[in-house]
Amino acid sequence: MTKDFDLYERELWAGRATAYERGFARLTRHMVGPLLDAAGVADGTRFLDVGTGPGFVSQGAAERGAVVSAMDADPGMADTARRNVPGLDVHVAVLPDVPFPDGTFDAVAGNFVINHVGSPGVAIGELRRVLRPGGRLALTCWLMPGSGALGVVREAIEEAGVPWPEDVPEPPFMQYGEPVAFRRLVAEAGVGEVAVEEVTWEHVVDPEDWWETGALSKVGSNGYVVGRQDAKTVARIKEAYDGIVRAYAVADGQVALPAHALLASGVR
Repeated sequence: MTKDFDLYERELWAGRATAYERGFARLTRHMVGPLLDAAGVADGTRFLDVGTGPGFVSQGAAERGAVVSAMDADPGMADTARRNVPGLDVHVAVLPDVPFPDGTFDAVAGNFVINHVGSPGVAIGELRRVLRPGGRLALTCWLMPGSGALGVVREAIEEAGVPWPEDVPEPPFMQYGEPVAFRRLVAEAGVGEVAVEEVTWEHVVDPEDWWETGALSKVGSNGYVVGRQDAKTVARIKEAYDGIVRAYAVADGQVALPAHALLASGVR
């Protein structure tokens, strides 16, 4: 299961960097500031951004004066991060592989990446390894099961009566997407003084844009499943989606979709 999930993730995200930057990365960007605060990133901090994606966390750390390195499993994501953060030291590496010596960094953070690995506990142990003694780790994940901004397309798939494909695995992380379990996972990897905070915000977006970037662009498992359907089925899912997001309508034709995340932090 673990190996299958990791291979699935590599296939899922290959070639999706541009679509992710246009869509879900704007949702996850809300957590950049809190994540960097939790990791104690400041001027001169030697910092590792894990699962950098478009590089928004690296960009925020660089603006604080940190000395930033980054890594991502997908070469396209790494290229996007280099474009957004000129001169960024980016490595292509798949967790739990962390290609740095022990104790390299003062702070390590990953924004919604730990829920995309097959062995999250092993990965966290590796992130701890590259921290100096007393260095800080901060990780975000989604509160599970996903709802609001994260879950509207999945809700539409279910409401339209489309069965979830048997060959699309659920993330092994599903069991850790609540505060007690997430804290235990991080602590059992050897991280000390672990704290977990729940964070909720509203993602205001054009519903057609969210459909385009969250479903038709094949980003994430929901988009992958929608992309496998015929036109008639996609239209049925879209009709269900329109009904679901209507409940979140605000001014100017936009919707305010709730987002629910967990922020864990601790010390080596």
